[in-house]
Amino acid sequence: MALNPNKNIKLYYSIKEVAEMFDINESTLRYWESEFPQLRPKTQTGTKIRQYTEKDIEQLKVIYNLVKVRGFKLAAARKMLSANRDGVDKTTDVLDTLLSVKSQLKELKQQLDGLQ
Repeated sequence: MALNPNKNIKLYYSIKEVAEMFDINESTLRYWESEFPQLRPKTQTGTKIRQYTEKDIEQLKVIYNLVKVRGFKLAAARKMLSANRDGVDKTTDVLDTLLSVKSQLKELKQQLDGLQ
């Protein structure tokens, strides 16, 4: 059996790791959990330690896009998620792609500027 280098080995992420991924406070994540029923990270019995999966992180990407990037109020973001989940997912994917292309273009410009 061949090793898949693209497979993410880590199954669970701590709240601190996830907060750093999105550059937000841990308290913001906790608040979003109370506001968005779709976001329910696993908690260890007795310790209440949150464990975020890849699915939770994908959900957070959508919420982050709606609230922080596009500027939706929490109620509007919640309504949009329940009404048009597929459209929101596609929009988030498009935004991720555009940000990636922007980053690549900046790198290319720096390389071109270095040649002059």
